[in-house]
Amino acid sequence: MEVGGQPAVISRFQAVLFVVLLAASGIMGVALWRQLERAHERMVQGKDSAPTQAPQIAPEEQATLLVANDQDNSLLAQVQTMPLPQDPGSRARVILGKLLDLYAAPGATHPVPGGASSIAQVFLLPAPSLTANPADAKSADAEPRSLRPSASAADTTGPLLAVVNLTPGFAASHPSGIETETLTILSICGTLHANLPRVTQVRFLVDGLPRPTLAGHADLTRTYLAADAVPRP
Repeated sequence: MEVGGQPAVISRFQAVLFVVLLAASGIMGVALWRQLERAHERMVQGKDSAPTQAPQIAPEEQATLLVANDQDNSLLAQVQTMPLPQDPGSRARVILGKLLDLYAAPGATHPVPGGASSIAQVFLLPAPSLTANPADAKSADAEPRSLRPSASAADTTGPLLAVVNLTPGFAASHPSGIETETLTILSICGTLHANLPRVTQVRFLVDGLPRPTLAGHADLTRTYLAADAVPRP
């Protein structure tokens, strides 16, 4: 390199400064690389050493399902083994979900689409006392107009009312007909009572709201007595 026709001369000071800067850059690069490696090692070690909590898996238990059969309009008790939570409401939902899974399976004796996801929630409440005109109570369409809390409503060992909240899709896709709709309702009621004997009454909602019928026939405005759905031995 020439400046004004004369070769440019780099002073010794500039040469030393250049070497020092180059060395410092190299040292800083190495240090930064080591810091990145150490940070990565700490992150990996933290993942490996962090205590992991095993997912809570409900123990398997036996449940009795009252399975409907369209051939003879019957309910047949069927024992199934499945993981069941201890919370009664969650337990009821899992059991009813298994029942509806059977109905949604190929070759079902009571084909109904939807499966377990058709049960949105199951609420368990103290069972009210049912008062109605005895003459009206004999009618299948009769609905108790007065639902007054029983004296044992605060008693945790008293009878329970199960409120089953179905999804809109389940109601919309359910086969229409008085017999098939009634079998679905009775199988749900009977299954609840068979596994939770304290459930003596059952009411139904669809998407959290009252609905006149399931699919045009079975009455969803009434309170069902669960024990009436259990086949007599």
